[in-house]
Amino acid sequence: MTVHPPVTGHCDELEDALGAFRASAPITARWGERLAEVLGSGGRLLAAGNGGSAAQAQHLTAELVGRYRDDRPAFSAIALHADTSSTTAIANDYGVDAVFARQVRAHGRPGDVLMLLSTSGASANLLSAADAARAAGLRVWALTGPAPNPLMAGSDESLCVEAPTAATVQELHLVAVHMVCAAFDAALENGGWRGTDPGPTGGRNGGR
Repeated sequence: MTVHPPVTGHCDELEDALGAFRASAPITARWGERLAEVLGSGGRLLAAGNGGSAAQAQHLTAELVGRYRDDRPAFSAIALHADTSSTTAIANDYGVDAVFARQVRAHGRPGDVLMLLSTSGASANLLSAADAARAAGLRVWALTGPAPNPLMAGSDESLCVEAPTAATVQELHLVAVHMVCAAFDAALENGGWRGTDPGPTGGRNGGR
């Protein structure tokens, strides 16, 4: 079978970008540890993105509500774009730029974390969500493509992936998501959060 250059070229591009991306490990470790503190004390992660980045954001929340590798309690994490009734109603009544910001105001509480994923770092609805989150006392993290970009500037912390195409940026965003989850689980274990979900009568996330 003949392998066409664009196919192998994509692998080469990913390999090159991954080399530089390794330097981001301290950021993902810090985010995972911080999430363990926030979610472990009853806080919440909100996440959002558009298109492929929406899928990555939902992947992250699924790993936290479910599990990454080993059994552990469930934690509160919401992918804002996944509520199609809310997003379409808000877009219809308030405009597309408000679809995430209004949900941040509804679900976010001071001390919570909002993670925004964008290959361009310039999506207006994510920038509005970042503004709403900071005003409500949430910490805002941005996972973006190459720096500089507006979302990086509007966030408390950012991880900017240097890659020439959106496809490779998204692939490395998934790596970052898994690195954050690994750091999250390690921090929970080190802090004594071990075992399976105790169920609805013994959950650690009551009161939200």
